[in-house]
Amino acid sequence: MSREIGGQRAQQGERAAGGAAGAHVGRGGIDYKWVALSVTTLGSAMAAIDSSIVVLGLPTIMTSLHSDLVTMIWVLMGYILMSTVFLMLFGRLADMFGRVRMYNLGFAVFTIGSLLCALSANGVELVAFRLVQGVGGAMLMANAMAIITEAFPRNERGRAMGINAITWAIGNIVGPVAGGLILAFLSWQWIFLVNVPVGVAGTLWGYLALHEIGEPRRGERFDVLGMVLFSGGIMCLLIALSQGISWGWLSPPTLGLFAAFLVLEALFALSERGTGTHFIDPALLRSRVIAFGTAAATLQSLSMFAVNFLIVFYLQAVKGESPLTAALWILPLSVVQSVVGPIGGIISDRVGARAPATAGLVLQAAACVLLAQLSATSAYVHLLAGLILLGIGGGLFWSPNTSAVMGAAPVQRLGVASATLATFRQTGMVTSFALALAVAAAAIPSRLVGAIFLGTSVSLGGSVMSAFTVGMTHALVVSAVIVLLASVMTLLAGDTARNRVASAQA
Repeated sequence: MSREIGGQRAQQGERAAGGAAGAHVGRGGIDYKWVALSVTTLGSAMAAIDSSIVVLGLPTIMTSLHSDLVTMIWVLMGYILMSTVFLMLFGRLADMFGRVRMYNLGFAVFTIGSLLCALSANGVELVAFRLVQGVGGAMLMANAMAIITEAFPRNERGRAMGINAITWAIGNIVGPVAGGLILAFLSWQWIFLVNVPVGVAGTLWGYLALHEIGEPRRGERFDVLGMVLFSGGIMCLLIALSQGISWGWLSPPTLGLFAAFLVLEALFALSERGTGTHFIDPALLRSRVIAFGTAAATLQSLSMFAVNFLIVFYLQAVKGESPLTAALWILPLSVVQSVVGPIGGIISDRVGARAPATAGLVLQAAACVLLAQLSATSAYVHLLAGLILLGIGGGLFWSPNTSAVMGAAPVQRLGVASATLATFRQTGMVTSFALALAVAAAAIPSRLVGAIFLGTSVSLGGSVMSAFTVGMTHALVVSAVIVLLASVMTLLAGDTARNRVASAQA
């Protein structure tokens, strides 16, 4: 018994000195780090397949449920909003009671939410059940990167993040193809039902294979007021951006929501300056790498996450392609990202995160500029070039940035650090849809806005088609500017290459 306790203390000491040893053995004689990566990878695959299928299926779901595009946007935003709201809560609870327990519960909740989504009878029910999915997604996302960071030594984390990124890319490959086949031969409900067997398998595998490594911090408290102020402000912003299309941008409800966003976020900032428990740990943000790395991730998500939606809607509504054809046309993005993702992780392990992450963001800005020139008569090679640049850029940015931020966090704060990064990244994602919708609508004549965004059909006439293309162009230009600002953040974050090499040598 004393020998076992001594071994545990030695492992904890090694993690505190620079990362998990990753040498203890899991099931079947396999190093536990690979067991942990397999479970988190399955979760990433499920989330990636779900998100890519849902985006592809929105036009079909919209017509089947006799809904409109704004409601369908909330099918996407509702999930991301809930996962954003609860990320910090579940990250803190995971540090207090065990992140493995929280991660496994997330699998179960996500699976139940998927089943409920398939049973939805109208757009409002679908949005509501996507909120349930979002709660499960928050449990998964708040703890996945923390489990990987805890299981892998510092000099191998970039590679581990790269492998995890491959899974996201593969999920984004499988998702559109599976979604296209489902929509061609089955009903849209199967878009959500495919999550059920994966979720059941993940729940069982996580329960059997994972175990806690770090010591729980049961004495901690959670800042409920901070969560309410932060989340309430984001909710007001999203409603204003999405509903402003139908209400009018200068209408009292829209202006009131924008004002409420500013007031609530100002109150949140003031509450975080005080002493005691904080929603966002200020000690983490005093780290240059964490602060600027998180800012870069937020801006990158804000600029990039709606691009897939714009391209899918362009292919189906403007080019007139079927869901399956649209899925096949956007596959190069995921294929390229799956190849470049691990390369980006390996590069960051050797030279640091700043160079590959910055290069990736610049490439994504160039891709947005290229895609902004698409028209109803553009050849596929034009779209292909933009998708390839997006894939290369995403692969070079995501793994190095995540590895750098998580590697800079203290081992006892991994749950909070993972949740903080995911919270800001998710905030960028959910705002991305609303912002792209608002920018696109602002560029379209008011007489055509209703036909495009508030109608129940995805078939666009000539003038409406041209107007949507102009709106998409404006949204992509804004995305290019934002992602260039993200590249400035990665430069300001500095580089931890020397620290990483020293840790590897040690």
